[in-house]
Amino acid sequence: MNVNSLKAEFFSRFGGEARVFRAPGRVNLIGEHTDYNDGFVLPAAIGFATYVAAANRDDRTIRVSSSDLDGEYRFDLDDQGSRVQGWAKYVQGVALLLESEGFRLGGADILITGDIPIGAGLSSSAALEVATGFALTQLAGLDIDGMRLARICQKAEHKFAGVRSGIMDQFASIFGRDGHALFLDCRSMEWSAVPVSSRFLICNTRTKHDLAEGEYNKRRAECESAAAFFGKPTLRDVTVEDLERRSTEMPEIERRRARHVIYENRRVLDSVKALRSGDIAAFARLIDASHHSLRDDFQVSCRELDVMVEAAKRQPGVLAARMTGGGFGGCVIALMEEDAPPSIADLISAEYFAETGVMPEFYERRITGGVRELRERRRDLPEA
Repeated sequence: MNVNSLKAEFFSRFGGEARVFRAPGRVNLIGEHTDYNDGFVLPAAIGFATYVAAANRDDRTIRVSSSDLDGEYRFDLDDQGSRVQGWAKYVQGVALLLESEGFRLGGADILITGDIPIGAGLSSSAALEVATGFALTQLAGLDIDGMRLARICQKAEHKFAGVRSGIMDQFASIFGRDGHALFLDCRSMEWSAVPVSSRFLICNTRTKHDLAEGEYNKRRAECESAAAFFGKPTLRDVTVEDLERRSTEMPEIERRRARHVIYENRRVLDSVKALRSGDIAAFARLIDASHHSLRDDFQVSCRELDVMVEAAKRQPGVLAARMTGGGFGGCVIALMEEDAPPSIADLISAEYFAETGVMPEFYERRITGGVRELRERRRDLPEA
C-alpha cells in the first residue's frame, strides 16, 4: 500500500492533510462457528488490510467514500436514527455506537481502500469496522482499549449489517501479532499468542452463495436450541460426555450442530498444544477433521470448497486443508510443508478449474500485527 498515493487521492477528493490507518483481515487456522458459542478460536491477522485516510471536519458530519467501491455517503453523528445503505453501513454503525457508548467523536472526511478480497471469508467487513473505529477515536484524541473496540465493532455488525457474528474477526484485526496465531477464549476473552512457523496457502474459490448470511444466523439459532436441550446457556457448557450420553434423544439437526461445536472446541485446544510442541502432523490431522465436521455436521461447506480441499490434499507438499470462515464459499486454508514447491498453486488451480469452471486465486501471506496508524512512531491500542 502506497500511503503517499492514498493521501494524494484524499487531498484531491476532500482537500487537506489526512492521517492513514490500517486494519488487517484474518484467516482462522481452526475453530469455526465456535466464537458465538462462547468457545475457542485460533485466528491470525494476515497481510491483507483495509486502509482509512481520514481528517477532522469542523462539524458533526461523517463523509465517506472509497477508492474501490461506488458511492459517497454522509451521515450526522447527532442523528442516531438515520441509516445509510451499502458498504457505508459498517462505517455508520461503528461511529454511532461509539457515540452511544460515550465516545464523543468529531466529524470527519474518510477515504477507504484495501486489498482484502471481498466475499472470500477473510473478514473484510471486520477490518473496515476496526479501521474506521480506530481512525475516528484517534482523530478525536480518545483512548479506547482493544477489547472494547472489538465489542463495539461486533455490535455494529449485528445491528447495522444484520449478521449475528461472534467477536473473533474484530479481535484478530485489533490484536494481531507478527508470526503468531491468537488463541482466544470467547467467553472470558482471555487470550495468548501462539508462535506459528508453518506455511499456509490461502485458496480462494471465488464463489460466494447468496444464502450465506441467512444460513449463518440460522446456524446460530440451531446452536442456541441445542444448548437449551441440555439446559445450558451455550454449547461451550456442554461436555463431550453430555453429548454422547444424550445425543440419541436430540433432533438430528441440533445433534449435528452440537457435535461440531463441542468437538471443534476440543480440536482448538489440541491444536494449540500441537503448535507449541512443534507436532505439525497432529495439527494437520486436526485441520482435516475440522473440515469434515464443517461439511458433514455443521453443513456450511459447499461443492466448490470441498473440491478445493480435495484438490489441495492431493498435492505433494500439502499436509492438510480445510474451509475457513463462515462457509458457503470463500477460502480454503492449506497447511504446507516448509519445502513445498511453488507449483502447488498451479496444480490445485488446474484441478479446481477442471471441476468447477471457475478460476481460483491463491495467496501466501505472512501473519501480521493488528490495527495501527501508518506513521513513523507507531501508536497501537492498549491491550485490555
